[in-house]
Amino acid sequence: MLLALILTTICLFLVLVYILLMVLSPSIPTPGPEAFKYHSNSEPTIAYPLPSSTAPAECDLSVVIPAYNEAKRLPPMLTEALNHVLGNKLWRSVEFLIVDDGSKDNTADVALEFPVPEDPKSSVNVSIRVVKLPQNSGKGSAVKHGMLHARGERMLMVDADGASKFSDLDKLWVAMDNGADVVCGSRAHLVGTDAVVKVRRTRSFIRNTLMYGLHTLLRFLGVSHIRDTQCGFKLFTRPAAHTLFQTLHIPHWIFDVELLVVALMCEMKTDEVAVGWHEVAGSKINILWDTLEMLRDLLVLRANYVTGRWKVVRVDNAQTNGSAGNGHVTDLENKSAANLRRRVVDATQK
Repeated sequence: MLLALILTTICLFLVLVYILLMVLSPSIPTPGPEAFKYHSNSEPTIAYPLPSSTAPAECDLSVVIPAYNEAKRLPPMLTEALNHVLGNKLWRSVEFLIVDDGSKDNTADVALEFPVPEDPKSSVNVSIRVVKLPQNSGKGSAVKHGMLHARGERMLMVDADGASKFSDLDKLWVAMDNGADVVCGSRAHLVGTDAVVKVRRTRSFIRNTLMYGLHTLLRFLGVSHIRDTQCGFKLFTRPAAHTLFQTLHIPHWIFDVELLVVALMCEMKTDEVAVGWHEVAGSKINILWDTLEMLRDLLVLRANYVTGRWKVVRVDNAQTNGSAGNGHVTDLENKSAANLRRRVVDATQK
């Protein structure tokens, strides 16, 4: 009788935990039909259908820029980025795909009207495309939409504020040439320098404490091998991007961590490269609310993958033919839950 009561209690507890997990788990909403069309700087009044997420690559590099109310900060970033890509011989064709995440200002118009600098010495073909999401869904949601409809053999995720030094893309490119599937720009090398020390002095004690707390939690997710998970400057091969972003569930700030967790589960080669960075005014992070949201998402992330409730969405090589990927993604076995559990244990024992 006592044993039956104990078993019943355990079963009820597990059911309640599962229901709680379902309730707390975030999801990325499916955008409306207008989100699957784009406008270009060459023909801004005409809407064209976005390419399929499984179509072959059509250019060497896609620069995916999530933007929410970035009409003021976007132009300096585009100026720096365009000047660099036009003066570089690592690529022949580059698209800038700005994903307007339900902005209330004229971000989309600013992007479409932005002039591509004329460089007679450059043979690089550059295009600017803008996709408008009907409502603000979160940075992760905007990046996912852009990555799944970008045309590049390689895809760069970069913030609209221009905080990262765009020319350091060359470093990420070399790391990918050497076999990486994912290359993360990193600010970790700046710890202790004026670039970070001055920023920390101007930030509140609470914000700095929460930042250290986030890095501690990341160890329990098994991604401690990447010192800076939150830098918005990451380069992906086409196959890696499609597997990672098809799988992505988290629409908010912590989506970078989910990408790295899935990359670990898929045994993708992930490198970290030091990049230049500077603080840019105008951050949209609400310290209290967004921190609580990050904490919830981290716990839910671990629970969903460890239990197998969230699974990796495999992308076959045939679906991404023409890419410059290294082929790691397509040879993977989906060892997801067991692989993550092993890595979590390893991280906690360090």
